[in-house]
Amino acid sequence: MIQTWVALPEKEEEAAPSFNNYTPGQLPVFTDKGVWMRLIAGDAYGLKNNVKTASPLFYLHVVLQPGATFGLPKEHSERGFYIAKGSIEVAGMTYDQGKMLVFTKGVDPLITAKEHTTLMLLGGEPLGERFIWWNFVSSRKERIEQAKEDWKQGRIILPPNDNKEFIPLPDDKSKSAGGSPKPEPLS
Repeated sequence: MIQTWVALPEKEEEAAPSFNNYTPGQLPVFTDKGVWMRLIAGDAYGLKNNVKTASPLFYLHVVLQPGATFGLPKEHSERGFYIAKGSIEVAGMTYDQGKMLVFTKGVDPLITAKEHTTLMLLGGEPLGERFIWWNFVSSRKERIEQAKEDWKQGRIILPPNDNKEFIPLPDDKSKSAGGSPKPEPLS
């Protein structure tokens, strides 16, 4: 299983938490010559579903048979894939399980499965600079600091059915000489 978090547009960052569950029957599947894919969220390859998203994006589960070729969707500026199982070849180079490749608009790689391979494809439109520390992502460093304090003080409500164990905040190894944490930028 892979759990993926999607950054929110700045205007949605402080929205109330929500959870929606979708059944496999609500997620379209496409098959063609050694390619099987299920659209988990967004739109790509002409597929769409009703999964709630806050920005233009795509997220697909793709299974390739050995020798199958496949290209990334071209509808989005930022695109990439994670090799969950197997290996692929792109531009004469082989990449194995556990690797993630990221491509910008205009770079349209041809992916060839070297063996039975499972990929998670994802991408979307840029949302601006983001900072990340542990499980916290924000467009503002000070918001991450507030989230850390909220977590320590138990002000963040744990999700139903996953609230039996409290995981303490990890040690902050990114502190500067002055003691201020430095969240890593994502862009």
